[in-house]
Amino acid sequence: MSVNILYILREATEFLKRSGIEDAKRDAEIILTHCLGIDRVTLYRDNPVVSEKQAEQIDKFLTRRSKREPLHYITGYIEFYGLKIKIGKGVLIPRPETELLVEEAIKVVTSYKLQVTRKDKDSSLITHHSLLNILDLCTGSGCVALALARKIPDADVYGTDTSGIAMRYAKKNAELNSITNVTFLKGNLFEPIKKQLSSHASHITFDLIVSNPPYIRSNDIENLQPEIKNWEPVEALDGGEDGLGYYRTIIPEARNYLKEGGHLLFELGVSQADLVRKMVKDAGFTDVLLIKDYAGIERILRAKLGIL
Repeated sequence: MSVNILYILREATEFLKRSGIEDAKRDAEIILTHCLGIDRVTLYRDNPVVSEKQAEQIDKFLTRRSKREPLHYITGYIEFYGLKIKIGKGVLIPRPETELLVEEAIKVVTSYKLQVTRKDKDSSLITHHSLLNILDLCTGSGCVALALARKIPDADVYGTDTSGIAMRYAKKNAELNSITNVTFLKGNLFEPIKKQLSSHASHITFDLIVSNPPYIRSNDIENLQPEIKNWEPVEALDGGEDGLGYYRTIIPEARNYLKEGGHLLFELGVSQADLVRKMVKDAGFTDVLLIKDYAGIERILRAKLGIL
């Protein structure tokens, strides 16, 4: 017996509701459109018939979601800043607020280029190479590094992460999006920069360092949604006892890898802005700016090293 998609949508929505899924209809829509390879408009406008094979896949995906597996692990990808990012178990799922980190980084680079261009016009003694160096620490799926590499094609972008799984996904995502001006290196924070690139230059410095590090307090992880605490990699979430461990490590070390006038950008956890701002100021950074996310939380911090 042939069954139309809208009938299955109603059944799927009720099934997910009974499983405790908060936005059951939206999740059901995403699973159904993914399995049929159609968009939401086509789902409602055409109400296509579902084949037996498609129905079996839908049932499997709905069962996985009912067990609180993250929706984007099930579909296998997520849209991030105009890119299709492939993800799966073992890699952190990019969040919408992380797009703000990319937006702010692009603003910094645009301003940086304008300042250098003005100085080039004023003085024949100042030279500037068009190629910019950008470093993304704790790169995970590579979403931030790839978004910056796409939007800033004259940049040489590097991403580092300790996770071998994350590295595999990051490299796949570079291929998937046909982005070639990015290099992913496995290792802890700055270590792979020291080890693997030291043979190419006496000392590599960056115009911009960005990071969305683990910043959840260790004791708070158990209180997170099942989709997060039971599925996403704990090493990508756990920022230590107070959630600030990575910031304490990155900030002083970043001074050694930033060019004068270069910028450091972080994504922050809730109620961490004042503490991290003090850290960067104590480390000698200037022009510290905090940017709020869509919920009014101070989510992004940017700071400058020295004077351009």
